[in-house]
Amino acid sequence: MTSRQRPTTLVLGTSGLGSGDEEAAVDTATALLRSEHFIDTSNIYSGGASERVLGRALSALAPEERAPAAGRILTKVDRDPETGRFDADRVLRSVEESLGRLGVEQVSLLHLHDPYVLTVREALAPGGAVSALVRLREEGVAAAIGIAAGPVPLLQRYVDSDLFDAVLCHNRYTLVDRSAASLFRDASDRGMRVFNAAPFGGDLLARGPRDGARYQYRPASAELLTWTAQAEAVCARHAVTLPAVALSLSLRADTIDGTVVGVSSPGRLDALEQLAATVIPDAVWTELDALGPAPSPIDDSGYGDDE
Repeated sequence: MTSRQRPTTLVLGTSGLGSGDEEAAVDTATALLRSEHFIDTSNIYSGGASERVLGRALSALAPEERAPAAGRILTKVDRDPETGRFDADRVLRSVEESLGRLGVEQVSLLHLHDPYVLTVREALAPGGAVSALVRLREEGVAAAIGIAAGPVPLLQRYVDSDLFDAVLCHNRYTLVDRSAASLFRDASDRGMRVFNAAPFGGDLLARGPRDGARYQYRPASAELLTWTAQAEAVCARHAVTLPAVALSLSLRADTIDGTVVGVSSPGRLDALEQLAATVIPDAVWTELDALGPAPSPIDDSGYGDDE
């Protein structure tokens, strides 16, 4: 018996796009835009180069390709990289910068990105950052607005405001850490779009346990390497790979609308699509559950008390 996966959406992450050879990055961006997947970027990615490269690739597409491709680009507003300012004026300036780089007049989804320099109360206050996002949605600059960050308690407070159409959480719904499960269920029940970013948690689940492997931006502990080696052995017994299973966990979840995975080249896109097409035997999930919870290094305690 094999499990049947529901139709899902891959979202192509572009945080590193444009950080190297820009012409090669434009070629990659063109492949991403023509793939018909959604594309995730941000004002701050590669110092603005990610959006600029996407804009260059978009402008070079044939007219019949350009509008549909533009509609699949999702971006984010970010704090001022020099001052850290993240008020309503900065939100409006951030989106102005993004639209200019992309060469578009509107986006289908605009996230408030990593608002760690603000308290939740400040962000949600009249005249605050969120009020500017709501205004942009009302004016049609953004068809929908979302909140994108890591810590689950922080995201839950934004979701509880009922002001957002979408939520994006990273590194918290993987084979190693499923702490975002309740957040995703709640957001889905509210009718929000749910995005799970970084289903590999770094290179640990993408390349397997080895010396120097990292999870959530830090070196994996010996205990986590041991657990991951056991998970990899489960996969091998059923002739599937650890990365395919790690990706499938997100793709098969009924609360998740989009799984965001970074793509750095056309070859990486092809490999990702092949991973997504892998059918995972039901026995894999049963045996992974039998391993017990992984020793996740993530601790979000302390984020829920922010006023």
